[in-house]
Amino acid sequence: MGILTEQEAKAILEKVVKLSKADECSAQLSGSVTGNIRYALNSVSTSGIVDDMQLGVQVAYGKRVGTATINEFDDASLEKVVRRAEELAKLAPENPEFMPALDKQDYKASATFNAKTAAITPEYRADVAAACIEPCKKEKLIAAGFLADTQSFVAIANSKGNFAYNKSTGADFTCTVRTEDGRGSGWVARNVADIDTFDAKQEIAIAMDKAKRSVDAKALEPGKYTVILEPAATAGLISFMMFGFDARQSDEGRSFLSKKGGGNKVGEKLFDERVTIYSDPWDAAAAVAPFDVQNDGLPRERVTIIDKGKVEYLQYSRYWATQKNKKAQGQPGNLIMIGGDKSTMDLVKSTKKGILVTRTWYIRLVDPQTVLLTGLTRDGTFYIENGEIKYPIKNFRFNESPVIMLNNIEELGKPVRVGDDESPFIMMIPPMKIRDFTFTSLSDAV
Repeated sequence: MGILTEQEAKAILEKVVKLSKADECSAQLSGSVTGNIRYALNSVSTSGIVDDMQLGVQVAYGKRVGTATINEFDDASLEKVVRRAEELAKLAPENPEFMPALDKQDYKASATFNAKTAAITPEYRADVAAACIEPCKKEKLIAAGFLADTQSFVAIANSKGNFAYNKSTGADFTCTVRTEDGRGSGWVARNVADIDTFDAKQEIAIAMDKAKRSVDAKALEPGKYTVILEPAATAGLISFMMFGFDARQSDEGRSFLSKKGGGNKVGEKLFDERVTIYSDPWDAAAAVAPFDVQNDGLPRERVTIIDKGKVEYLQYSRYWATQKNKKAQGQPGNLIMIGGDKSTMDLVKSTKKGILVTRTWYIRLVDPQTVLLTGLTRDGTFYIENGEIKYPIKNFRFNESPVIMLNNIEELGKPVRVGDDESPFIMMIPPMKIRDFTFTSLSDAV
């Protein structure tokens, strides 16, 4: 029962809204069907399908708000969840930042659903696992990976007549390949909307090559280096930075975009002029729902966040927009960074001396005022000399700010689609050549 049609979802939500006796009522219905297969030590360990659906109800008496959730959908259960939300609202204190339900909105549909991805079978998942395991066995390598494909829907409705529905699909693949002695490691990850764009044999070949190349890693002294960051290595750094683009944080002095004495830095040039990042719910390569369920169903729009290095956009919540006389809109669901047309290896070829970073991992925020981050490289880090990968090197801990990083650009490659478990965004990120990237210590991990 994980996927309902628009008509089925609307019928349930309208029934819920009508049941409420509160001043206003909003409801959200979401469901998903997720298939998966996991393998390790060159053997499949688990596989399955998870089918889930949940209803959330929020009601308000004046500025007192109550919420309740349920995963049963008969009439008695629907009434039970509404009454529970009402009981909680009557007990709650008034919320001084309460915002009433949205009036009826217009939403432009986005192409987030792919029928072929939705039709993935257990046999397909088994074929992907076999395509990774079998060549690794032949090369005396060890594969561990995970494939998850999801089709999902979300629908919202409220007592003011607003309604929205969106259905989407996606697939995430990741695989780590190790040498038998554990001294070499290679990694690859893909996030796709259309499963026809995914080729497991091609992806596993990349991880296998890096695993074999990364044996007998040499130690380099920590310091500042020119680096080639693959898109997956950059995504986590940039997504951390984007949390600072909240207007309230900036206005209250809690963001790198805060001005001394108050206000924010919208309109200021803070990055290299080659940095342009925008969000577009209808982008063909990274489409997302045209509304933001975390912000009452606010419509999303195409917005330029950074334009040729200049900050152009901050995210305003509904409450903060009323305080600052600004327009509130749905939080971006994707991030698209403009780049060039070169591949990662093309950037390597133009590098006299540098370091190729496959992956950044365990990233943590050190200082929100500068977006200073710390983390580790892993699963394939290599020394570059005269346009060639010369030898593997031991992993580093880095201390770097993406704000500084995006001021030290030497060259950008062709953007590719990247998904990040810790990020709310689907991202299109180019490989980057960055000068003076700061490595602070060595790591013995592979």
